[in-house]
Amino acid sequence: MDAHYDQVMKARAQAGEGKRWYFGYSTILDRAAFEEWRAQHSYDFFELPAGLVGEAGELELVYDFPSRWWGGRVAGLRDAAGKSVFGLLFEIAEKDWAIIQHKEGVVTGMCVERPVQVKHGDALIEATAFTTNPVRASDDGPVSERFVEALRRGAAAAGLPDAWVKSL
Repeated sequence: MDAHYDQVMKARAQAGEGKRWYFGYSTILDRAAFEEWRAQHSYDFFELPAGLVGEAGELELVYDFPSRWWGGRVAGLRDAAGKSVFGLLFEIAEKDWAIIQHKEGVVTGMCVERPVQVKHGDALIEATAFTTNPVRASDDGPVSERFVEALRRGAAAAGLPDAWVKSL
């Protein structure tokens, strides 16, 4: 268990009964990496639901957060007219939202939530994605090769378009 576990469990206990759409585009898509993180943080009871392939519009992927754990910069999102980012849409119970926030780095101040419009089939779904906290963004250092490998592995396993996987 880490220091944030009690904070997350308290938030779970106080959460409502609804559901939220979460747009995951990063290492959450690498099931092995997610399961390793989940076990390290004592969340073995949490199952990530099946996701739906989606495309978040007017965004691009940027490597703007230097991570000691990954050994280089990792990905966030930036507004970009005419561009898009592929990922999975997950319907998350409100009681489990704090686990997603922990995984994405909100509890450490690494990331912040942001609304995104995600196209799935003919539907446009308002979802929440996580991106680098602007006060922590930096272009210092190299992009983490290990992170990019996990990103590609997860994107391929999630069934994202081949062109997207190759672009990573």
